[in-house]
Amino acid sequence: MINRYLRTLPPLETLVTFEAVSRHASFTGAASELFITQSAVSKQMRQLEDALGVPLFERKPRGVALTGAGDELLMTVNVLLNTLYQSVTRIRNVHQSNAVSVVATHALAQFWLFPKLIEFNKAYPDIAVHVHAMNEFDEASLNDFDVGILYGTGEWASLSSDFLLPEIVYAVAHPSLPVAGIQTLAQLAQANLVQIDTCAWQCMDWHQWFGHLGMDYIARAKAPVFNQLTLAFRAVQQGMGIGLAWSFMADEALAKGELQRVTGFECRTGNGEFLVSLKHRKRSVCAEVFREWLLGSMGE
Repeated sequence: MINRYLRTLPPLETLVTFEAVSRHASFTGAASELFITQSAVSKQMRQLEDALGVPLFERKPRGVALTGAGDELLMTVNVLLNTLYQSVTRIRNVHQSNAVSVVATHALAQFWLFPKLIEFNKAYPDIAVHVHAMNEFDEASLNDFDVGILYGTGEWASLSSDFLLPEIVYAVAHPSLPVAGIQTLAQLAQANLVQIDTCAWQCMDWHQWFGHLGMDYIARAKAPVFNQLTLAFRAVQQGMGIGLAWSFMADEALAKGELQRVTGFECRTGNGEFLVSLKHRKRSVCAEVFREWLLGSMGE
């Protein structure tokens, strides 16, 4: 008896090519991306249309456009390919014997973890560290990684955790900005503050920062806004205004004179960054080496 998948589903390579053609709206563009000929792309798409029994493209003088059936198939293919990609990546990351996979936020990965990885690589050149940076993740995300650096209180039902860093947030500016006259919270609130749009992920913004210090705050209409902490911090470094900075990303720049504190106010939330891993899954040898090294480096 022929397997139902072999009998019904088209070959995976045709679906991958279909996704590329749909994205480029061009057989030629897909061929260039996939490193195959345009005639090979055309042959695969005819094979896919024959397997489904419906046309997926409207051929135009310049490129192609999806038919209604093509649009419907693309929605399904995007979900399936993305799910398959994530599963394959997770299996490869978690089970590769000479590697450790780590998930962390963009800012923490860039400003704090990256310099440590350089030192770790010197100490353990045979262990590959795979870093995945993402801002919105929770304890369930650790199913896909060996370890993670997660923000919170340190209490997660499914995770073991080790404290790394306290959350300390303060205002900073480029040294060229004249901020000496800003002494109070009220004065700071009237200054040009670089805003962080945190509607899509968990991160402190100016409204919350002032709120922790007992003051209401409403952003100015023309204030610069960024949806990533790293972009907002870059704007501050370029002198666009005063921004919020976490101690892990700004302490070194302050010590070097590359930034200046604006007022002595700071917010200590009581939360922090924790090195975490799943309780029910034994850490690999490489993951345990990385964990012990990273925790040991905190005293240096």
